[in-house]
Amino acid sequence: MDAFYASVELLRYPDLAGKPVVIGGGRRHQPELLPDGTRRYATLAGYVGRGVATTATYAARAFGIHSGIGLMKAAKLAPDTILLPTDFDEYRRCSRLFKAAVRELAPVIEDRGIDEIYIDFTGIPGVEADHGESLARAIKQRVREATGLTCSIGVTPNKLLSKIASELDKPDGLTILREADIPTRIWPLPAKRINGIGPKAAARLESELGIRTIGELAAADPAVLVSHFGRHGGEWLHRVAQGRDERPVVTEQEVVSISRETTFDRDLHARRDRAELSAIFTRLCEQLAADMQRKNLAGRTIGLKLRFDDFRTVTRAQTLPAAVNDFAAIRRAAGQCLKRVPLERRLRLLGVRASALCPADARPDTAAQPFTPDLFDAGQLG
Repeated sequence: MDAFYASVELLRYPDLAGKPVVIGGGRRHQPELLPDGTRRYATLAGYVGRGVATTATYAARAFGIHSGIGLMKAAKLAPDTILLPTDFDEYRRCSRLFKAAVRELAPVIEDRGIDEIYIDFTGIPGVEADHGESLARAIKQRVREATGLTCSIGVTPNKLLSKIASELDKPDGLTILREADIPTRIWPLPAKRINGIGPKAAARLESELGIRTIGELAAADPAVLVSHFGRHGGEWLHRVAQGRDERPVVTEQEVVSISRETTFDRDLHARRDRAELSAIFTRLCEQLAADMQRKNLAGRTIGLKLRFDDFRTVTRAQTLPAAVNDFAAIRRAAGQCLKRVPLERRLRLLGVRASALCPADARPDTAAQPFTPDLFDAGQLG
């Protein structure tokens, strides 16, 4: 999906079309509806906090704003960029809609997160005639009808190439790429365009071997790559540079864990900010419970994650006699974890997590215990 979160917000605020917009603000950045029916939007100008951008419109990307960039840094690049709060409930709703639309035409898909899927066209009648172009165009049209949003599709022999091709003509792109096209379409690209070659690996390729492009990587001596990156890494680099990828489309994947966490706009003190921390803790547990119930999951192990103002991260976990997915049980277990952490420094992040998952309808019946509202307050924050 193209700039997914931002595109969803533009459906809600169509007057922002074509403008630089970044998503990642908090509740205080909610647009204000004025008496004349127009809206007043927050901007990055003067932003103070540790928030990061979840995504940005293409107009904002022209200023160097991208997902993961700190909002304070983004404010220096383009202070007039409009800042909107995140609305993950709406993004998840649109995600379900676009995936359902795709399944109507091509049911074999691999879910890669809220805004990305792999689709297996193999065996669908008519695909071979035009290398999947007609089906891809039909999918794009069906997704637009279902969501009002655009997507970009790469149709290629494998997942590695499709990932690259889907990004070659954004937004609203369609790229058909065959093996014969690899030298002209793929090899001129920077090596970092291969999913799995991160900034550090790309820097090493350039500094140690003078390799900048995928084509230069494809032409490199495999033995040299192995000597610099180890057998597994070197062989993988050589293989993917040739455009080879044997991974199948996986339609079902086991969920190992599920979590909710938040980074605060300012460091919070365990005692002086007790009420705010307690409210955040409660909300995270509520959100985690809702996520698990929506996915029909329950977990036996409930964990807590804390990051202090010195960036030290601490985790604690408690394994329960039976799997749970109700808010009260999750908060109670996380609260017990909290009691095992000395809260002597200010906090910058708080998270809750459930693991050892199983289908909720497969667990033994357990009587829910009442929620104790002051676990967080009367525990380590008292």
